[in-house]
Amino acid sequence: MTKKNSSAGCTPTGSEFGCAPGSGCKVESILSVDDRGQMVLPKDVREKAGIKTGDKLALISWEKNGSVCCLALMKVENLSGMVKDVLGPVLNERD
Repeated sequence: MTKKNSSAGCTPTGSEFGCAPGSGCKVESILSVDDRGQMVLPKDVREKAGIKTGDKLALISWEKNGSVCCLALMKVENLSGMVKDVLGPVLNERD
């Protein structure tokens, strides 16, 4: 699983995931998927991300050549702002 930070240099671009050096992107940990499809986020990652029991996370995926190449998790409470930021310029919305 690839982690995506919100920094500008960490976005899917062109032919690969754009995690350039200094972009803020890094591999936090390696996760295993059990036979029920479940994973465990390590405690230190949950603490750094402020994820608590009961929090809702959105799973965001990017496709390349018809296959999912990158996955990211984002707190649902932050999702609406991200969607507005992404779609606002397309829809010519202004604050």
